[in-house]
Amino acid sequence: MSALADLVSTATPRPDPRGCDLPTCPVCADSMIAAEASAYLADNAISYLWTCDTCGYGFVTKHAVKSRFACN
Repeated sequence: MSALADLVSTATPRPDPRGCDLPTCPVCADSMIAAEASAYLADNAISYLWTCDTCGYGFVTKHAVKSRFACN
């Protein structure tokens, strides 16, 4: 079975997913624990690639970052 990827927009008050905010597969409703990959985008956003272990369906979520990251 080949994996499909869709862009799923998320508008949440928090820019990063927490335990109860983690997505479920829109095809088989299986719980997703960790993103397969993530990327910091130029428009101050982070995108996450999710792939369902059960059915292979894939999708991308995008979360806005309020401020730039700084290392101390």
